[in-house]
Amino acid sequence: MEVFRLTREKYSGSLSGKGAALKGARWNSTGVELIYTASNRSLAMAEVAVHFTLATLPADYVMVIIHIPDNIKIKDISIKDLPPGWKDFPYPSTTQKFGDNFVSENKYCILKIPSVVTQGDFNLLLNTNHKDFSKIKIAKIEKFPFAQRIF
Repeated sequence: MEVFRLTREKYSGSLSGKGAALKGARWNSTGVELIYTASNRSLAMAEVAVHFTLATLPADYVMVIIHIPDNIKIKDISIKDLPPGWKDFPYPSTTQKFGDNFVSENKYCILKIPSVVTQGDFNLLLNTNHKDFSKIKIAKIEKFPFAQRIF
């Protein structure tokens, strides 16, 4: 399976959850490492676009295509299993606890979760502490210029 991640070029050469751990995010608290990826390129773009305007968007974004071997187990979450308010902004602490529990249980390497940004799409969160994480590899890195008409 391929998943997609838009990131600044200087961070594109390795897979690390350290960026998410610095400040925390919707599905992880500060100090908890997760790598946020998307099931398709459009969702990866939308996930970045919601945080910027055209004037503030850095020009050095690249698309990282990540290969996940088929034998890695995925925990697939449906909307009914998510905490109340999971789509809210700002997000509630219950979503962070949900992701933190996924990491601490360490039963799965990947959490497949419905996207907040694009209904019907999915984010795949990679648990960097899982024993199978080392099997996940960067397949390709591509320049990714944003079209100005998006903003």
